[in-house]
Amino acid sequence: MSHIESPLADPPAGETAKEAADGERRASAGSGGGRRRTRRNDPGRKTHILDATLDVIAERGVAGTTHRHIAARAGVPLGSITYHFASLTDLQAQAFARHVEVQSAVFEGLFEGVETHEQFVEVLVDLVHGGPARHRSAVLGFELHLAALRDPGLRALTQAWTEDSRTVLARFIGPDSAARLDALLEGMIMHALLTTSPKSRERARDAIDQTLGPVGRPGS
Repeated sequence: MSHIESPLADPPAGETAKEAADGERRASAGSGGGRRRTRRNDPGRKTHILDATLDVIAERGVAGTTHRHIAARAGVPLGSITYHFASLTDLQAQAFARHVEVQSAVFEGLFEGVETHEQFVEVLVDLVHGGPARHRSAVLGFELHLAALRDPGLRALTQAWTEDSRTVLARFIGPDSAARLDALLEGMIMHALLTTSPKSRERARDAIDQTLGPVGRPGS
């Protein structure tokens, strides 16, 4: 789900996945559209390139992503891209792995301090009706799943992401209910991305409540 194994990108110097996740939660509009200028010997350049790759994928899709677009977004020479990554496929795979690592930490952090059914449902409704940063994350998630349909190498990544998300949910409602809820959330998030007439938070809350039922409710 939205929400790792496979080769993970190195985190920025001094930055853990959790710190990156905290930054993601604070973001209001993703990573922005401006160039990132990096020093020639910047030890975090590889991570800058991975983040720029995610920006480009979010805007253009996997099919529209090129080395030149990524280099322009990262503010690095084209040769820097080919120096750090063997191919565009390798670069995209590592960028997706970084995205999954950060978003898994974000997802787990959303439930910190959640103790009641009402708090649990409110977090889930926010997932469906998120702001611009949440929208960007959802777009990248579905781009990854679409790419995984054609690239078996990415399927282990999407499977691990799904299992990780369901493990978090299962802490509150058990594994069976977590699997049903995860499937519902993925469908609701996709519809929220595609709809021309947004549904209300109340409808999302009702659908989640019906899926949980009395047995699957935290604190029941």
